[in-house]
Amino acid sequence: MPDSMKLSSTLPRDLVAGVIVFLVALPLCLGIALASGAPLFSGLIAGIVGGIVVGSLSGSSTSVSGPAAGLTAVVASQIATLGSFEAFLLAVSLAGVIQVILGCARAGALSAFFPSSVIKGLLAAIGVILLIKQTPYLLGYDMTPKAPSHGHTSIVTQIEKIFTGEIHWGALTIGLISMALLIVSDKIKALKNSLVPAPLLVVLLGVGVGILFQRLGSPWILADGPRLMVNVPVTESISSFKNLLVLPDFSQWANPNIYVAALTLAIVASLETLLNLDAVDKLDKFQRLSPPNRELFAQGAGNIACGLLGGLPVTSVIIRGSVNVNSGARTKLSTIFHGLLLFSCVLLIPAYLNMIPLSCLAAILLMTGYKLASPKLFQNMWRDGLSQFLPFISTLVAIVATDLLIGIVIGMVVSLLFILKSNLSQPIRQVNERHVSGTVRRIELANQVSFLNKASLEKALRNIPDGGDAILDARNTDYIDPDVLGFIREFKEVTAPAHDIRLRLQGFRERYQLADEVQFVDFSPREKRADLKPNDVLRILKEGNERFCSGQGLDRTLQNYIHAEKNQLQPLAIVFSGVDSRVPAELLFDLSLGELITIRLGGNVIGPRVLGSLEYGCMVGGAKLILVMGHVNSGMVKLAIEQAINKKGNIGDPPSLNGILSEIQQSLQPEELASLRNGDDSAMARLVDVVVRRNVQHTALQIVSQSPVIKRLVQDDKVAIVCSIFNSENGRVETF
Repeated sequence: MPDSMKLSSTLPRDLVAGVIVFLVALPLCLGIALASGAPLFSGLIAGIVGGIVVGSLSGSSTSVSGPAAGLTAVVASQIATLGSFEAFLLAVSLAGVIQVILGCARAGALSAFFPSSVIKGLLAAIGVILLIKQTPYLLGYDMTPKAPSHGHTSIVTQIEKIFTGEIHWGALTIGLISMALLIVSDKIKALKNSLVPAPLLVVLLGVGVGILFQRLGSPWILADGPRLMVNVPVTESISSFKNLLVLPDFSQWANPNIYVAALTLAIVASLETLLNLDAVDKLDKFQRLSPPNRELFAQGAGNIACGLLGGLPVTSVIIRGSVNVNSGARTKLSTIFHGLLLFSCVLLIPAYLNMIPLSCLAAILLMTGYKLASPKLFQNMWRDGLSQFLPFISTLVAIVATDLLIGIVIGMVVSLLFILKSNLSQPIRQVNERHVSGTVRRIELANQVSFLNKASLEKALRNIPDGGDAILDARNTDYIDPDVLGFIREFKEVTAPAHDIRLRLQGFRERYQLADEVQFVDFSPREKRADLKPNDVLRILKEGNERFCSGQGLDRTLQNYIHAEKNQLQPLAIVFSGVDSRVPAELLFDLSLGELITIRLGGNVIGPRVLGSLEYGCMVGGAKLILVMGHVNSGMVKLAIEQAINKKGNIGDPPSLNGILSEIQQSLQPEELASLRNGDDSAMARLVDVVVRRNVQHTALQIVSQSPVIKRLVQDDKVAIVCSIFNSENGRVETF
């Protein structure tokens, strides 16, 4: 699709979303500036810069930046410490420089280390805060603070207001109508997908009803109510707008407190940005991933501009971002457009903005808060288990009770406790592998082995029985703590020999300085296998096939084959199978390379070369078992049946192949062919399996009758011949 077509399809939604975000951001900019003890206009400057500057440089399609409620405590504290707002602006600019450096240094990768439960707790906490803080505005209470406040005190105050304040019926009516419109529009598909979203209709309706209430008079008129309308500073010209700008105090550049404040602001704003960026990405309907390093660079540029123009520090803000997503934004044009609207409207039409009732904006934010903290989210987190629910709920409660950063730290600590508990309870995996020579205990180390795992590893090694064999497997391990390495070295060199334990180290890196010596191999040497009987070998093969079918195969490595050759490996058995069975026999019976002699021949047909190979494997190789293995749904047997029906069939007259087919056809009965001439596929499938079994039995009998050597070995109970069928659908080998 051409770019112009893409723009034409996304522009209407972006413009509408920009309007909605602008209407929501406007009172937030003023409120955050008020709560921070800063000039009200500094909040508007931050909103404008966050939309235009940060929005233009950011790589996010949905994130919206501006002054953040999570920074109010830090901002108020630093303004008081530095003594003036102008000195604080210098710290904001320097914080922006630090953020630009962090972005160039690719520090944005830190966002990948925040657990999803903590991010969801952040989203839900923002939703709860919106519900608490916006309810008084919906009811029409006077929320003008007597003094700047922040943190849990503000939350408690507003909860008290909900139950003790005096309701303004005009504001409440507008708020309830607005919420009803939002709920209905969310249920009706036509309204939900409309180009004019419900939040914009809510604002227009709020203005219209507010004008109507003015005619009705008290107690409905909003003008008589305290702080019920948007309140934007009114400027009459460009020059009066410029007079509202405050420049930083560059004379404070030598003040060390400036740099402490700058570093504090940079760290706090960067962490809040990364968290909010990740949270907004999770809300994005298209699940796009925002580049965190570019976002840090954009935020730094924005804070440099804010410091130079007299604005509050900016971060990515979850409230604006969630409203942006819910309003149908498609690209970052909505973010830029909201910044342009803030600038234009504050400059040109502030009087008209002051006609918007705060209760209708509160209705929009209440619906946003409900979506962020919906009961379904709590149910899903509880269903995921305590390891997810406790970090989620602790993050939520801590953010609501304190502030964003403290809440995130508490959530991360709770998540870390679950990670530590998991590592302590299951730091290693132990598997008892049954080999011909006995049981070998394989101890597999985790990807990261810290000092916390030392006790569990010591317990596992101490539980190895005296005289036992064990493998300490570090092939999947990237890091081992030096204390753990010291313990492994001591156990291998001192403890293991004292208990006659043969411990093999596998996969340890060269820097660990632990030799990967072969104490034993996963094969049984010739002297061990000499004691095996044919029934023992058959049992080994059956057990191996069971492991293969259940997916519980032993851990095999190709290196073992080399060591086995040095130890004069003796094959366990000879597998004589047809060409239809292409699964390696060692894999099928869960054995190492070289433990089987495999002969493949179309139709399991006996000939001089096959007999010679079988005799060599038994007499020289020492194999104790000959397994003649047919194949369910054998293509070779089916071809032999079809040729018997049609004489030459569809393959012409190849003499070598016809010789094999003739041998297979000896297992056919003439009356069986008569029933297949009507083309019954199910009857053909049944007959193929019957003939496969007969052919396997016929081959086994031919081996004994045509080879006196093997016949004598069978009579002396030194070798057994076993018939079997391999089913490729489930991997099982049936012996008979």
